Amino acid sequence: MGVAMGFLAFLVIGGLTGVLALAFYPGERKAKPKAKKFLMAALIGFLSALASSYVGQFTGFFQSGQMLEWLSAIAASCLTGAIYASWSR
Repeated sequence: MGVAMGFLAFLVIGGLTGVLALAFYPGERKAKPKAKKFLMAALIGFLSALASSYVGQFTGFFQSGQMLEWLSAIAASCLTGAIYASWSR
């Protein structure tokens, strides 16, 4: 049960931070972003949150469920969301 809940939590955290990074990234927009860009930002955010969790656990920086795991997932998904937002403009 814990693995499924962690997966869903990273899906929500990564998806939200990826989409918010795309929506609030500063700069001029030529057009409103399409749904495909929002879905791509959510997917990239989710994958980066999941990857940061697994890499941190593999290297021994933290264990599953610790606060540092959540902070690294949020930071990684925000960073990759901002990189995607700047690249997609």
